[in-house]
Amino acid sequence: MKKLGFGLMRLPVLDNKTDQIDIKALEAMVDAFLDQGFSYFDTAWFYHKEQSELAIGKALVDRHPRDSYVLADKMPIALLNPGKKSPEELRQDLESYFNRQLEKTGASYFDYYLLHSLDRKKFDVAKTYKAYEFIQEKKDQGLIKQIGFSFHDTVDALEEMLKAYPAMDFVQLQINYLDWTHESIQSQKIYQMARAYDKEIIIMEPVKGGTLSHLPQSMTKKLQAKDPHASTASWAIRFAASLDGVFMVLSGMSNLDQLKDNMATMKNFQPLSQEDQDFLIQEANHLKEASLIGCTECEYCLNECPKKIPIPTYFSLYNRDHLDLGLDPKKKYQSTKQNNSSPQDCIACGACEKICPQHLEIIDLLKKVDSYFK
Repeated sequence: MKKLGFGLMRLPVLDNKTDQIDIKALEAMVDAFLDQGFSYFDTAWFYHKEQSELAIGKALVDRHPRDSYVLADKMPIALLNPGKKSPEELRQDLESYFNRQLEKTGASYFDYYLLHSLDRKKFDVAKTYKAYEFIQEKKDQGLIKQIGFSFHDTVDALEEMLKAYPAMDFVQLQINYLDWTHESIQSQKIYQMARAYDKEIIIMEPVKGGTLSHLPQSMTKKLQAKDPHASTASWAIRFAASLDGVFMVLSGMSNLDQLKDNMATMKNFQPLSQEDQDFLIQEANHLKEASLIGCTECEYCLNECPKKIPIPTYFSLYNRDHLDLGLDPKKKYQSTKQNNSSPQDCIACGACEKICPQHLEIIDLLKKVDSYFK
């Protein structure tokens, strides 16, 4: 199985406001992906305002033989609330979500199934629900082939989870060269911990939500000098795929051009040399000096914000201005405010911060961004 996975988080849309997925465009991307020998698709309950699973059902499952692709989905742990429920009620919650996912995708089983976006709090919820035991049972029944979890927390939390549930087949980690030595994300440390427990690794956010495809001109020139034919995004993808123990690298691709670029990089994958890996890590230190906001544009916050503030868009514009990309983020910022809710509309309810996988202090950051662009 080729190492590039199609992450179904940032799909082509017909309307940015409604987030309506362009099924015809997605079908073309799916067909091109399969035609080039790639097969791994990754969806989740939350993606595209809960439309991703339905979309991949139409674009992939309804149109291709079940043995021609590999499909991954995830239990939405963030939606689980144990309260004072009985064991039977807890079990029914899990059954309800899992069966609904099988129905939405149209898949008869999942090749890979994960407990979604675990941190310490969701880990406690998963234990209360016996979610680990639940997905193991589904694996025993043949409804899941491989079980694991995606992770957003510190290395100590990861070790606790790996010790508690050694039967997990794999872990899905956020790893990229910008986060490699990041104090809170700890990409290098969590990678090393997963390897210490001999877990196979799926990598998410290798391009950091697109950040590593839009680099300062000075860094872009250095990469072009090394390989004039390689895109900036391809360096990030190859960095992730070059790590030992990594069997899949997910990329959230929004159009056919992005898909083709990633496929060209990974069809006949060539690992980076140690020298090139060290170069990227060193260059990442200069990117950190730009004081970027660590948003990956996953858009989970959009589902929770009562004011529908396009938080990732505002953060992206802030980052682009700091990276000196030769664009005009200030003008785009003002037009975004005119057509959408403004950072000033934030009521500080904290709903966005509770679900953010990056644990960003979104309320304060919105104030910072708005002050910056005034």
